[in-house]
Amino acid sequence: MEHTRNTYHIIMSISKTRQKLVDVARQLFARNGLENTTMNDIAQASGKGRRTLYTYFSSKEDIYYAVIEGELERLSDKLDEVAARNVRPQDKIIELIYTHLSMIKETVVRNGNLRAAFFRNIWMVEKVRKHFDEDEIELFRKVYTDGKREGEFDIDNVELVADITHYCIKGLEVPYICGRLGHGITPEASKPLVAKVVYGALGKNTNKNSDSARQD
Repeated sequence: MEHTRNTYHIIMSISKTRQKLVDVARQLFARNGLENTTMNDIAQASGKGRRTLYTYFSSKEDIYYAVIEGELERLSDKLDEVAARNVRPQDKIIELIYTHLSMIKETVVRNGNLRAAFFRNIWMVEKVRKHFDEDEIELFRKVYTDGKREGEFDIDNVELVADITHYCIKGLEVPYICGRLGHGITPEASKPLVAKVVYGALGKNTNKNSDSARQD
């Protein structure tokens, strides 16, 4: 029992140390930029020393990957929160789309000078976000499956539509971050317009309620 407790404390200590290094690195990257931050800077700012830093990360690129992973985990947690809400699939899919875009923008903006590295090293980011992308596509599949079962969506191939949705949103990230998407329109004002496009693509039965009313 004592051995188990000791092992647990060691694991927790390792996890906290690693997270501390990642948090410090993110702050330095955001303030100074990726290229202007060195491993020495991270070691000194963290108070952990070079030896400890290199125990966890072999290079600045490794810790950069860890920073991006941490940011994507924040986004993934938020999407999971939206997906768990007890709302209709037609509402949930719109909220997932806007949550994705708004969280990506918030992540890039809050990281200051890391923003340039995000765009310049987009393929590095792609390498890290592979698992996030897969998880998001799975969320879309579930929402579309629920919507199809409930008669809200007319979808022949749920997996294909989930893939298309994900990659369409991904393609909108840079324009959304740079403010080139719906210039001058607030997110709330744009939602009905976006919903119309999305529902049209999903074959949403917009006359479902009115048909029921006529039958009554």
